[in-house]
Amino acid sequence: MTIGHSERGVARTRTIMQATLALAQEAGYARLSIEAVAARAGVGKHTIYRRWPSKGLLFLDSLLSLNEPGLDYPDTGDVLADLRRQIYSAVDLLGNPPWGPLYGALLGEAQHDPAVAAALNERFIRPQTDKTIARLKAAQEQGQISRGFDLDLVMAVLSGPLYFRLLITQEPISHDYVDRVLEALFAGMSPGH
Repeated sequence: MTIGHSERGVARTRTIMQATLALAQEAGYARLSIEAVAARAGVGKHTIYRRWPSKGLLFLDSLLSLNEPGLDYPDTGDVLADLRRQIYSAVDLLGNPPWGPLYGALLGEAQHDPAVAAALNERFIRPQTDKTIARLKAAQEQGQISRGFDLDLVMAVLSGPLYFRLLITQEPISHDYVDRVLEALFAGMSPGH
């Protein structure tokens, strides 16, 4: 029995992405190169460039290929508990290797490469934002959040302190910190305010 062309392609893609992540963890994203990935994966540079026009896009695909824990929202009827559970999962993911350091490097690359920034937004940030806004909208319709709140703004206020710690101060994002952010946010969003 022979392996089909598409199965070989899938296996090669997986090998390239695994090599990318391994090299990024070993040497750091700044030292990552297409040449080194090609050598580690046992493929030619052109094989990589045919699929990924830049190191940043290869790195993005490689990072998103990791089977991260589900960052979907439960709907228990308690929006604060649901947000807390989802954000705990996200900060636990970002606070530990391999995701944390690799995601930080990807965000850094997105500052310099508009194609990486657009792809990151389209494939990771926007879907997560949409899930959060959908959960907030359901809570708003159930009367758990004041109807007058701009949910896009709520999302920005919610994520801002987390990204501030992740990218600017590089302080750990603890569950206690998440709780304090949620308490401050919900103090102003509860019905009657």
